[in-house]
Amino acid sequence: MLIQLLVGAVLVCATVVVTVGFIAAATLVLTKVGKWMITGRWFVKLITSLSAVVLWMLGALTLSVWIWAGAFMALGQFVTLEEAVYFSVVSFTTLGFGDVVIGEDWRLLSGIIAANGLILFSLVTAFLIEFIVRLRKEGSRTD
Repeated sequence: MLIQLLVGAVLVCATVVVTVGFIAAATLVLTKVGKWMITGRWFVKLITSLSAVVLWMLGALTLSVWIWAGAFMALGQFVTLEEAVYFSVVSFTTLGFGDVVIGEDWRLLSGIIAANGLILFSLVTAFLIEFIVRLRKEGSRTD
């Protein structure tokens, strides 16, 4: 059990660092183009920038799922990469179909990946809401 917790902790830390890195990169870019986004065709720029940020953050979550899938493959829990990715997506999103399951010797990771997914989806959601709030706030100043 201790090994499962250690492996889970390492994977959670790795995915948090990845997601925070994506947020930091998005923040850096958005800070540089902030003035451009609130001038001119503000509505078109809102749609464009929000779409780009959502897709960027989806990339962070996707990479996190792939990290988990790679770990499951390295642990010998699945025969095919498709099964590992499928299990990771279903677990990470807390959908949990149960049609593909992890071995008993590593099943504690199922709960850890679900908790990791909840935390990262919450973090991404908070970032997106903050982005929208700040963009609207700055946009209303130019009107």
